[in-house]
Amino acid sequence: MKARLDKIRARFDEAGVDALMISSGENRRYLSGFTGSAGSLFITAADAVLATDFRYVEQAGNQSPDFRVHRMRGGADWLTGLLGEMGIRKLGFESQHVTVASHSGILRTIDEASPKLDVSLVSTSGLVEELRAVKDADEMAILTKAIEIADEAFAQVAPTIRPGHTETEVAWMLEVAMRELGAESISFDTIVAAGPNAALPHHRAADVPIREGDCLIIDMGAKYEGYCSDLSRTLCIGQPDDTFRKVYDTVLGAQLTAIATVEKGMTAGDADGLARAVIEEAGYGDNFGHSLGHGVGLAVHEMPGVGPSSTMVLEDNMAFTIEPGIYLTGWGGVRIEDIVVLENGKARVISKAPKMDKIGV
Repeated sequence: MKARLDKIRARFDEAGVDALMISSGENRRYLSGFTGSAGSLFITAADAVLATDFRYVEQAGNQSPDFRVHRMRGGADWLTGLLGEMGIRKLGFESQHVTVASHSGILRTIDEASPKLDVSLVSTSGLVEELRAVKDADEMAILTKAIEIADEAFAQVAPTIRPGHTETEVAWMLEVAMRELGAESISFDTIVAAGPNAALPHHRAADVPIREGDCLIIDMGAKYEGYCSDLSRTLCIGQPDDTFRKVYDTVLGAQLTAIATVEKGMTAGDADGLARAVIEEAGYGDNFGHSLGHGVGLAVHEMPGVGPSSTMVLEDNMAFTIEPGIYLTGWGGVRIEDIVVLENGKARVISKAPKMDKIGV
């Protein structure tokens, strides 16, 4: 964790702060190792404090050896005392994670402090998230395990799906398999979308029976030691029709093209365009309405965002999804998603789940 602290401290001058308050749960865990649900980090050039309540004091001490633990007590005296003790003058806060009410409360607490504190709040955005976009070896090992769990769960469950199963039944079968394989939880609510429901990219699984001939999108993920996997596969339950074959082949071609040609130094927007061009050439440009992908890690959606307008430059050791899709109202859809990591300038596919386009009945 010390190396991560050094990296975030190196960004203080750029952000115009002499200290940073971290309130996001994922960012707090990334920098300190603390997995509790309550607390904030206060980081200066020379000090690092984890402020939490009575429930987590012992846990924080065990999990965060690079931080000294400060117990939060009732009222606001703990905050003003800590700011004064640490000599903070320009306190950066995570603008995307602090509510207006919380911001107003901190300002009021500082203003009413006695003795008077000379502390100003400075809005920051994405400082830790940008660091998280580039994974270290320990993170990649954990992330790979999360991916392997989802891969194996899919490989076990997919061949058993039959007409008459409902979307919710299949979602539960997948969750049980991931849990039995060692997942601490699912990364997100499992998407199982059959027939016309597959035209809805984020359809919620319902008590809808799967019919013979349906296209079936499965979007699933396992969480392991805090890290999330994300996997999408599309199946045909029975014999695929001509539309399924054409759409599936187009999406698969777009995905394989992006995987083969994405490279270090390219913007994420340019990476999105690699797959989008294939889909547009096939005449389905208006039916691919979401981004090509997103980073994965402690959150299932994190930097880099791999979408048409993204200007973030891709670097080695960034892990992200490549998941083109085509969605046709009234018929259904196809999405195929793998997680890749950039290594030596090129993409290495981590996901290993089979890309089956047909399940017999």
